Amino acid sequence: MSGDVGLSGIPLTMLWTLHNRASESLRADAVLRDPECVRIYESIDFDYEAAFGTPDGTHAVRSLRFDEALRPWLAAHPGGTVVELAAGLETQFQRCDDGKVRWLCVDVPEAIEIRERYLPATDRCRHLPVSALDLSWLDHVEDPRRGVFVSAQGLFMYFEPDDVRRLCVAIVERFPRVELMFDTIPPWFSDKTMKGYRKTPAYTAPPMPWGVERSRIESQLRQWSPKFADIRVSSYGPSRGVLAVLAPIFDRLPVLRDIPPSIVWARAQG
Repeated sequence: MSGDVGLSGIPLTMLWTLHNRASESLRADAVLRDPECVRIYESIDFDYEAAFGTPDGTHAVRSLRFDEALRPWLAAHPGGTVVELAAGLETQFQRCDDGKVRWLCVDVPEAIEIRERYLPATDRCRHLPVSALDLSWLDHVEDPRRGVFVSAQGLFMYFEPDDVRRLCVAIVERFPRVELMFDTIPPWFSDKTMKGYRKTPAYTAPPMPWGVERSRIESQLRQWSPKFADIRVSSYGPSRGVLAVLAPIFDRLPVLRDIPPSIVWARAQG
């Protein structure tokens, strides 16, 4: 692989998702147009396919689902704050900016360092170089009375279950009516990564300790905290190739719903 980006472990996954999102955006029939993502992708000297293999549309579809949930929230909460945990090189702010939102990108220092090379911070899009598990980031949310939306794409699966619980509880107990959105993987895939999942001969995915069945997510959250008011759990939706065929089948048949990853949206009590 060409290019030393100075990343390893979980932070390196920002290039995996960048690879999939940019490759999708470059298609004539793209489900998500993301010119800033493409710009960054083409600026980094890195052999993406050697590391991550042939791109697929899953991460672009995931970003699209998060955008679809966020845009109505922005319209209802002018000047509200979006906290993007594990921001990496995600370009959701650039896609969804309404000119009013306040954005806080939270990620580990080495990831923020890479982000700032390509997406410098601004007055309304700030960068905070700390782990999402360092709850000091909660203190950096400006004027939470205007509303808070916490987004965590491709993050919680890399944490231990107790850490996920502690983080979710801290969020819903700190901010009334906060909206929290994240994605999950099923236990079978978590087990696969814990044994060493080689995505390609050149790349082994980091361990992902937290896997949860889609059918258990709502009860799990309510067990963690009575502050969770509304919870919705869904699949990514159709992507490409075989996934475009299988996704609707997984959704229709209860016996299969726990197989694919899920997207979770939750709102705390007021």
